[in-house]
Parts: sequence; structure tokens; C-alpha cells
Amino acid sequence: MDTTALLKSVPTGLWIGGEERTTSSTFNVLHPSDDKVIATVSDAGAEDAVAALDAACAVQAEWAATAPRKRGEILRSVFEAITEQADDIAALMTLEMGKVFAESKGEVTYGGEFFRWFAEEAVRIAGRYTPSPAGTGRIIVTKQAVGPCYAITPWNFPLAMGTRKMGPAFAAGCTMIVKPAQETPLTMLYLAKLMDEAGLPKGVLSVLPTSSPGPVTEALIDDGRLRKLTFTGSTGVGKSLVKQSADKLLRTSMELGGNAPFVVFDDADIDAAVDGAILAKMRNGGEACTAANRFHVANSVREEFTEKLVKRMSEFTLGKGLDESATLGPLINSKQLSKVTELVSDAVSRGATVAVGGVAPGGPGNFYPATVLADVPADARILKEEVFGPVAPITGFDTEEEGIAAANDTEYGLAAYIYTRSLDRALRVAEGIESGMVGVNRGVISDAAAPFGGIKESGFGREGGTEGIEEYLDTKYIALTR
Repeated sequence: MDTTALLKSVPTGLWIGGEERTTSSTFNVLHPSDDKVIATVSDAGAEDAVAALDAACAVQAEWAATAPRKRGEILRSVFEAITEQADDIAALMTLEMGKVFAESKGEVTYGGEFFRWFAEEAVRIAGRYTPSPAGTGRIIVTKQAVGPCYAITPWNFPLAMGTRKMGPAFAAGCTMIVKPAQETPLTMLYLAKLMDEAGLPKGVLSVLPTSSPGPVTEALIDDGRLRKLTFTGSTGVGKSLVKQSADKLLRTSMELGGNAPFVVFDDADIDAAVDGAILAKMRNGGEACTAANRFHVANSVREEFTEKLVKRMSEFTLGKGLDESATLGPLINSKQLSKVTELVSDAVSRGATVAVGGVAPGGPGNFYPATVLADVPADARILKEEVFGPVAPITGFDTEEEGIAAANDTEYGLAAYIYTRSLDRALRVAEGIESGMVGVNRGVISDAAAPFGGIKESGFGREGGTEGIEEYLDTKYIALTR
């Protein structure tokens, strides 16, 4: 693949009002495999944020008034464009984020589905009409677009974290400004270009890459014309954004940190559980908010599960994402590599045993091997903190109640996974676990047709499913006299 030609086809300026705008200030985008510069992009500031909001507001009323069928057709065209350009988008994600090409192709499929799903949901925005109980009139309830939205997306899924927000927003009739992560702006800029070519009206989408998100975000949140803020990222930043948004009482949805438990009961199919563990842990190289962060395994089957998981984890091959032989790419940057290394070292210092991996290979790039930690003690930080890397810490339990308690021993509540052959236990445990999403005998749970989101300090609001579009709609009650 000619990556040089691909990179030349990507806009490197800001995308405002359907046009590329360059700025005198720029920042570099690095390839995580060797930290070499792959692109230099324009660096947005507060004045650019206002310009993007000007563009969004200028077309908001017209876009909201566009026939739902027409909005849906445009989204369908975008889905088709993404599908046609899947290899290029996947290669671009691999270049700026580091994941192996197969993982990037999977994200293209997943990310594109949000446009196909919400293309169909655009024509299903419903209301209701009923007589008032007192018989004095009629009650009409309608749904209307919230208005201009601001989306802040993370680096780990450069395409899908944006499409999961844009799909429902555009289907509902909202305009949107997207601030991609500093590490991975190229995929979103390329998508903006594709959407423009697919017929999205100019001004409906703007993209603001920036190395200084504070002034950009502050300018938008403080502007009374913005009506919604949606964020995917860390819980700490999410809390700060909620506080900032309070003065304007913005609609907010927050998809924040996770600490997903993977609970294997004594009656589980161990081979199936190991298959699921590989999917839940190693998707995106472990850099996913839904990644299994800690493995609670019934003591009676813990040795068998550990042995089989170690064998599977030892089969991963580190390498640059576009190398055909690589099955595990680098972490996003040196900061993340240091965090993973620190959490593993802490667990080992407290008594955990490294069953496989556990040592970064050194040299260029931010590589860390697939790692299994056995006999992890309860006080290890890795059981409390999100590792965001290819490390599976295993600890044991005896009773079902202990398994549920261990799963719930966290301030987070995004995703959880359980393995059991018993339907009664599956339902009982799924209801008892404090999490917005629970996978039962499944290692992958994300689906454009299902509501994605968490509880507790993992945030609020839902993305995907029939519920996702509600985040971008206001409810209006119209009272009619009989």
C-alpha cells in the first residue's frame, strides 16, 4: 500500500463549513511504531472554534428542517463511501494510532455501521397524540433536534468514536463540531472530506484538530449557541467538562473510564471462556474502554483457565501495524507504555506472578507484549485502575456471591463479562453486576443496534440503538384545546 499517497490525500487543515482552512500554528502527528512524524496539521484555537460554531448555527435550522428521508439517504451514502474506502481508512488509522491492520479494518466495519443504523433511525423519530385525561384538550408530544453539538473523541478508536456520535446527531437534525484527539486527527479529517463528497451540506460538520483543547472547548461551552456536549474519554476530564457545562445547562452525555470485570464461574465452558477472554482483552491491543481489565476466575477452574489463556496470549506477535506478521501493535505513546509498565511492576511487587510477557522489548516504538499476571493480590493497583494495554491480571474467588462482589468492587460501571453454562445464574449475575453493559458468554458486546454506555463513574447517556438518537432530541409538548 502506498501510504505516502494516502497521507497526501488527507486534509491537514481545520475543516470548517465544508472547507479546509490552514492556520499558522501546527502540530505533528506521530506513528506509534517508531515515533516518526507522519503528518503536520493545523492547530485550532478559540477563534477557530467560534468560526466553526458560526458555520454550524448558519445551517442548523435548514438541516433540522431537511426531510428525515433525505438526512437518512445522506447517511447511507456516507456508509457506502466508508465501505468503499475501507482499506485506506484502516491504513490511516494504523499509521496514526498503531493498531494492527486487521483491527483497523474491524473498526471501519463497526464505525460505518453507525451511519447505516442511524440512516434507518432518521425516519423513525416518533411522538404521540392522546386526549387529555380531563377531556379538555389534546396532548401532542413531538421530538426536535437539540441544536448545535460539540463532540470530543479519544484516540483509541479514531473513526468509530466519532461516527457513534455523528450518526445519531445528523439523523436527528443536529449540526456538530468534532474535536478529535491530538494523537489521531487524520482519520476524522479524512472522514469529513468523504462526508462532504457524499453530500453532507456544508456547515453541518466541522473538525477542529488542536494541541490545546482547553481554549477551544471553553470558547464553545461558554457560547450560548451551543446546545449539547458529548464526550468520550477519562472520568477525570469528563467530570471537569460536566462542571464547565453547568453554567449554560448544556445537554451532556459522557462515556467515561472503565474497569471491566471478566468473571468465569466453575460451571463455565473454559475453552469458550478463553476464546472470549482473548476477544475482550486483546481487542484494539487492550486499548479499549470495554476491554476486560481484571479476570475473576473460580478457584476450582483457575489453574486450567490460566494455563490456556497463557498459551493463547503467548501466540501474539509484536510488530508494526501494517506488517502482515504482526498481531499486536504498539501502544499509543510513551506515556501509555510507562503506565502499563508501572501497573505490572506494582502487581509483581505485591506478589503477582508473570506467567507470560511482562517486559517491554525496548528499542524504538511503544511496544508491550501480551501479558498474563497470575495470583494477583487484592491490593494491586491493576485491579483498581484501567490498564489500557495487553495485560490480563487473574485473581480467584469461591462462591457466586464473592464473584459478584469482586466484579462490583470498583467505582466504574461500563462493561462486564460473565461465563457460565447456567441460564439462571447468567440472568441472576447479570442483574446483580453494577454495569451499563454485560456480556454473557460473549467477549465482544459493542453493536451499533444496542445502547452503549455506563453507570456510576463510567458516565451517563447512551450511544447506539434506538436509545442513541434520543440524546440529540428535545421533547416538546403541545397542548391543544378540544
